[in-house]
Amino acid sequence: MSFQRFNHPIMKRKIQIILLFVCLTLVSSCCSVEIFKENTEIPMTRPFQTFVIINKEVGMRGFSEQFIDELVQIQIQETLEKAGMVYDSKKPDLVIRYHSNEDSRQREVVNNSNPYPFWGYRVYDPWMYNPYNSNYNRVSTSSYELLQVILDFIDPSQDKFLMTLTGVTEVSSPKQKQKKVEKTLDSVLRSFLNQKIQPQN
Repeated sequence: MSFQRFNHPIMKRKIQIILLFVCLTLVSSCCSVEIFKENTEIPMTRPFQTFVIINKEVGMRGFSEQFIDELVQIQIQETLEKAGMVYDSKKPDLVIRYHSNEDSRQREVVNNSNPYPFWGYRVYDPWMYNPYNSNYNRVSTSSYELLQVILDFIDPSQDKFLMTLTGVTEVSSPKQKQKKVEKTLDSVLRSFLNQKIQPQN
């Protein structure tokens, strides 16, 4: 089979489109953060001016690694202060408590690569229906961590939950855990700051 056909402009264009689609898919899956809202006992009826982080005041860690735990405290405080709020440990309008769920898991990965991709991914694959090919669809196992960053937002004047926001993502290696925590926490805090105030009737 001649390789000249792969140098054809149309073929090059098709290859570029396929590679771009694969890259975008990988990036979007790696950066995905899902946010869940629950424990809404009372609505937000007013803007909050001051806040306190319980974990910081009582020395309660919310993450297994102390270094990441300290970064989380700093990020919460800096983000809310940039939004115009003031840290007040004496008489805060808002109480924040954070914790995490770091669940180690495994998944099966099927290696279904085609050694002749330009012949077609299904119809022309010579190994697809070969009964003597025992290595086809090889399965391997990969480890990852399902990471949940959980923030409780409490109104101390009523001692009730405004909400609990949980950011969920996956961590595939210890090296990327810090960035994943920071990104997930940022999504959770932005979600809180974007909550609409419901005026009292």
